[in-house]
Amino acid sequence: MRLQDKVVVVTGAARGQGAEEVRALAAEGAYVVATDVLDFDPRDEAWDGGRVVERRLDVTDADGWAELADRLRAEHGRVDALVNNAGVAARERLPHVSLEAWQRTFDINVTGPMLGIQALVPLMPAGSSIVNICSVAAMSGHAAAAYTASKWALRGLTRSASLELGRLGIRVNAVMPGLVDTPLMAAASPAFFDAALAEIPLGRVGVPADIAPTIVFLVADDSAYYSGAELVIDGGLTAHVSHKGIADATRPAPEPGPRDR
Repeated sequence: MRLQDKVVVVTGAARGQGAEEVRALAAEGAYVVATDVLDFDPRDEAWDGGRVVERRLDVTDADGWAELADRLRAEHGRVDALVNNAGVAARERLPHVSLEAWQRTFDINVTGPMLGIQALVPLMPAGSSIVNICSVAAMSGHAAAAYTASKWALRGLTRSASLELGRLGIRVNAVMPGLVDTPLMAAASPAFFDAALAEIPLGRVGVPADIAPTIVFLVADDSAYYSGAELVIDGGLTAHVSHKGIADATRPAPEPGPRDR
């Protein structure tokens, strides 16, 4: 019970990696506030043994964050950790990236975590932890421009926050998952999946249970001297130069030019 009675907020918690993180945190004794814009699975109503409460939250809504902070202040008086897990995949490729998709991706993947930090840091005592779920897309150039750029931005936000909040005793770290079998992967093409799998030295796709223990560690006091760190969990994918092969295997057929018509 490494997290006994710690108050932890997890965004994007209704399914996939977020739901697994909630289970792992609650199993270690945390009181978890699981938030999402999606409906929670009714089968998870008793997933916590009374240690999880579900809240609806749009991470791009500053007023929603303020309301959550007020509720946490009234109910607990503090927040010990924030896990910025909510995110969206955006697979449009240059030059065909719509402004709408670009802005939505940044709103959720970058502005959401920033708003969460602004809202909850006033409730965080020294020793608290913020964990930003980035991606191996923030370790190199990937073909999905909006997603990649947003994860690089979140990586930068993590470093800035670790610098600014260290004086308060608040730790801020980033986790960089690789190819993980979550609902976000449902939109990926078979070509992407096959090309990416071929580049993973461990020869398999990750599962949410591969990521959750690291989140528990970063929330726990065991990681008391971790801040500004970037923990890659990808089966070895970024241990070598790989993404050009994936990009080539999944590139759409070129549109016919004037000479081809």
